[in-house]
Amino acid sequence: MIFIMSDWREIFDAAPVRTIPQGAILFTRGDPVRNMYFVRSGVIALERPLADGTSLTLSLAKARMALAEASLFAETYHCDAIVRETARIVSKPRNAVLNALRENPDAALSLIEAHAREVQSQRARIEILRLRRVSERLDAWLDLNGQPSKGQWAMVADQIGVSAAALYRELARRR
Repeated sequence: MIFIMSDWREIFDAAPVRTIPQGAILFTRGDPVRNMYFVRSGVIALERPLADGTSLTLSLAKARMALAEASLFAETYHCDAIVRETARIVSKPRNAVLNALRENPDAALSLIEAHAREVQSQRARIEILRLRRVSERLDAWLDLNGQPSKGQWAMVADQIGVSAAALYRELARRR
């Protein structure tokens, strides 16, 4: 009997799980790409260091998400992967992932679908970041995502491109 994979995440089913502590760096910009990662739990940020010493958060990978999936088609990573919340991850060699997708068109289509949703999400984030006021950015984010879970406001601040202090001032103003 031949097993037909219909969801790209099934590629990682048999991979061993690793726990990575908060603050750890999984890879850095310029490292060679050898693996594709899948996040089982936790949060890993893809960040690009800027000349002024700050960093730009490009993406947050959470449970049931791929990490740096664009790296499947790159020789080196273009950013750093920093664990924001202790994460459980699995990985597979890049070539094994590419071969699995070639052999399983349904899995490849499910990956395309997941990426289409991510593109929509990133476009929405770009539009939010174009808004000038913290209040406008927060309203737009809440419209799209609803109320965040307890303890997640700092993540919201990061996603809307404001400091946690500025966001907390806006939340206090609304009370």
